[in-house]
Amino acid sequence: MHGRKINRDYRRPFFRRQRSVSQTSLLILLGLIVTIPLLASWQFSALQLAALEVIGMAPTSTPFASFWASEGQARYLAGDLRAAAEFYRRAVELQPNNPNYVYEYGRVLLEIDGYEQAAELGRRLVEIAPQDPRGYALHASALVWSDPAAAIPIAISGIELGQPFAPLNAALAVAYTNIGRYQEALQRGDLAIRQNPLDATARRSYSYPLIFVGRYSEAINQLEQAIAINPRQLPPYFELASLYRRLDQPEMAIAIYQRIIEYDPNNARAYLRLCETYAAAGLFIEAEPFCQRALDIDPAYADAHRMQGQLRYSRRNYEGSIESFNTCIRLGSNAIECYYIRGLAHYFLGQCDEAWAVLNESLRRVNPDLTPIVNSIKIGLTNVTVNCAGYRGRELPTPIPPTPIPPTPIGGI
Repeated sequence: MHGRKINRDYRRPFFRRQRSVSQTSLLILLGLIVTIPLLASWQFSALQLAALEVIGMAPTSTPFASFWASEGQARYLAGDLRAAAEFYRRAVELQPNNPNYVYEYGRVLLEIDGYEQAAELGRRLVEIAPQDPRGYALHASALVWSDPAAAIPIAISGIELGQPFAPLNAALAVAYTNIGRYQEALQRGDLAIRQNPLDATARRSYSYPLIFVGRYSEAINQLEQAIAINPRQLPPYFELASLYRRLDQPEMAIAIYQRIIEYDPNNARAYLRLCETYAAAGLFIEAEPFCQRALDIDPAYADAHRMQGQLRYSRRNYEGSIESFNTCIRLGSNAIECYYIRGLAHYFLGQCDEAWAVLNESLRRVNPDLTPIVNSIKIGLTNVTVNCAGYRGRELPTPIPPTPIPPTPIGGI
């Protein structure tokens, strides 16, 4: 059988098609060689940034103010007020004339006792947006503890703008309470929660005059509603627990402080309040670990040193109590306990000169309305004049009326 004959044209190159493909590839390659440098030159910065990102050396981009504000809001809702304040501060740095950022930053500062900064932000907000009631509310709220009489006309100026705004009446509720105008305070507090029933700060503010006029059940209700509105905000918990302590219900107070610790395991103030609550019930041994825990968290916590000194004194560890009270004073505390109990401790150690000097200083510092403490100081001085040879027959000094101390702010209980 003869095979089929393949007719071939030897004038046609056998690899003509393949050579054609190679020419096309060459043209593409030449095009890329020309184009890539042009693109690289055009997008050099972007390519450089991408290369740096690959090796982990890219510069950190600067977020917009809105990013910091969003982070601040998230931290606020989570109950981390100091972190929230820091994020809002960054937002305000980038946009210092943005009324929203200025107000939110100031509002958080109020909750961490940054009253001076909040007052300045309030003044700035009034200048930026004089028709915005938030500036007046912020400024007034920052003054209700230090200068309530000055806070009142500022808040009223905001109300006169004609835009119902609960924080203005909330500020007036506290300010009127602090100058003894309780009925006006109650009216303003009630109006604040009617204007905005979901404003936790308004409910806290309304509880303040309610406590002063003895309407404790209503005050508890307002604080419980404030907690229900924002369970992560801790100041209302402290206020509610303090109220239960006043009502001689330590079990309720202890349960609330334990709840705070569940949210914030390193809350030194909650541990101190537990220590104080147990000590007030006479359970000194049970109290001591809570005071120690507060000091482990914050060694510079003056009030914890004060309470530790009181516990040591109750166990007749007079040297240890004097050490704690001296630390309390060194850290800047004006707590009268750090003075007069220290004087009594010196007396029991037979240190008559120190006892006489410290008890006299205590008598100059004490509020005359604190009758039990005044009496304790006078008893101590009398004992010195009776039992210390160098002081027999000494005339007892007369206490000097002190400078009035402003009331404890909400959240500082």
